Amino acid sequence: MPNFSGKWNLQGQLQGIKQGDWTGITLNELYAWGDNSPRGQLGINDTIDRSSPIQVGTLGNWLKVTGGDFGSQAVKTDGTLWSWGVGQGGRVGNNNTIDVSSPVQIGALTNWSQISGRSSQRAALTTDGELYVWGTPTYGKLGLNDVVYRSSPTQVGSLSSWAQVSTGSYNTAAVTTDGKLYVWGRNNRGQIGDNTVVDKSSPVQIGSLTDWSQVSIHGGNCAAIKTDGTIWTWGFNNSGQIGKNYENISKSSPVQVGALTNWSQVAVSNGNHTIAIKTDGTLWAWGNGGGGCLGDNTTTANSSPVQIGSDTNWSQTEVASQTTAAVKTDGTLWTWGNNGNGRLGTNTDETVDVSSPVQVGSLTSWSNVAVGAFHMIAVNEARTGMS
Repeated sequence: MPNFSGKWNLQGQLQGIKQGDWTGITLNELYAWGDNSPRGQLGINDTIDRSSPIQVGTLGNWLKVTGGDFGSQAVKTDGTLWSWGVGQGGRVGNNNTIDVSSPVQIGALTNWSQISGRSSQRAALTTDGELYVWGTPTYGKLGLNDVVYRSSPTQVGSLSSWAQVSTGSYNTAAVTTDGKLYVWGRNNRGQIGDNTVVDKSSPVQIGSLTDWSQVSIHGGNCAAIKTDGTIWTWGFNNSGQIGKNYENISKSSPVQVGALTNWSQVAVSNGNHTIAIKTDGTLWAWGNGGGGCLGDNTTTANSSPVQIGSDTNWSQTEVASQTTAAVKTDGTLWTWGNNGNGRLGTNTDETVDVSSPVQVGSLTSWSNVAVGAFHMIAVNEARTGMS
């Protein structure tokens, strides 16, 4: 019997069951926890904080999620886009500036593929490779060549070859299907990577190489991985977050971290720390260790990558200020760092930070987690069995 992969829509699953082709439905339920006041960013129709995961509504079919400052966004398996939380500056994307405490659909399109909303601006990609942005335009970080607020998705340029996008406090970065890297927004720390410190309000290609595969930007620094498995960083370096084994030397163009060629995923935070996963499933961290966010059982900064534990089954990670979350290949969810507002989701004392990974509950079906400023949101592939 075939296994449901999460890429089909719910209607298709139901049809398959009626035809006797499936052993069950993967529900893809949505859960959130942490800070929920005063914007309703957890999406549970109130403004009360939660210190353990609570389901967002009763519907399933969620695929990818992102969390920002007092807001959350998600894409469903049917390609629809949903948003909630703070409405200031048009951040929800529903063409107004009113806070929303439960998910609302953005527009009528059904071809959204990815969403990033880690700060006050949002960015999303469609399956045909178009890039859309909305929210706060400070420093030109929307990439629309102006500083005008947008309260609904607005296309960036005319390219239809965008493959991945990352939003940060003052910037946006994206990679194209042909391996080009673009960054825009604030550049006071060299975080754009074009060897200048001049802000840019439209996408700027970084160098001429065409072998970039993934990028993450937040705070004042940026990190990216190439198709050859090397990892590169640049921007602010007050806590060693560039990972080059020296302190307080910012870089305005990409520098390689070590000589390894087996990096597969990287995430940078606005709290000046970086988390990365290798192809062998090991987890590594460097930069600011405040709150225990590096996960190495200390609160000390590290200016070069240190392995977190000895496990070799990490599959996805995300970070925000002094907080980290990660999912393993066995479907378990782990968090560590600052526990303010119960954002670690472990239902423990919110004044007690955690400096090494702790499991969130006992479920083994988590697939995607996002870390907002003070909250988290995740997809759980809960499956119903059929007799």
